[in-house]
Amino acid sequence: MTLQNILTLACTECAVPANSKKHILETICNIAADQTDQHDCSSLLESLLNREKMGSTGIGNGIAIPHGKVAHMSKAIAILLTTEKAVNFDAIDNKPVDIFICLFVPQDCTQEHLETLQSIAKLFSERKIAKQIRKCTDKQALFSLIQQAS
Repeated sequence: MTLQNILTLACTECAVPANSKKHILETICNIAADQTDQHDCSSLLESLLNREKMGSTGIGNGIAIPHGKVAHMSKAIAILLTTEKAVNFDAIDNKPVDIFICLFVPQDCTQEHLETLQSIAKLFSERKIAKQIRKCTDKQALFSLIQQAS
C-alpha cells in the first residue's frame, strides 16, 4: 500500500505550530483520532511513543516517519503534516524535523505495515519531494502534491 492510497485531505495539515517532539506527536494523534471511532488520542500516542522508545523515526533531511501498530484498528491511517518551524526530533542526522508522515496500522498487518513504510521512505528519499513539500502553503496543495507524486 502507498501513501497515496491511504492519505486523505482531512489527514493533511500545513504549517502546524509545534514546539517539541511530544507536542507534534499529540497533534498527529488528535488528527488521527478524529478519523476513527475506535481509538482516542491517548491510545494512538501510546503506540507512537512505544515505537520511539526503540529509536527515533526521524530519518534525516528534516523528515520523520512516526508509526505505530494499533490493536483493534480496522484500516491504516496516514497523517502528513508540516510544521511552522522545525522541531528537535532526535533524528539520525541530529537535525530538526519539519515534515512528518505518520502511519497507524492494524496490529496484525505487519507485512502491509512494512511495505507502506518502504514506499513512504522511497518517495521521500528524493530531496525534490521534500523541497516541494516545504513550498506548500496550504493543506490542499500539500495533499495534491503527494497524490501526483510517483
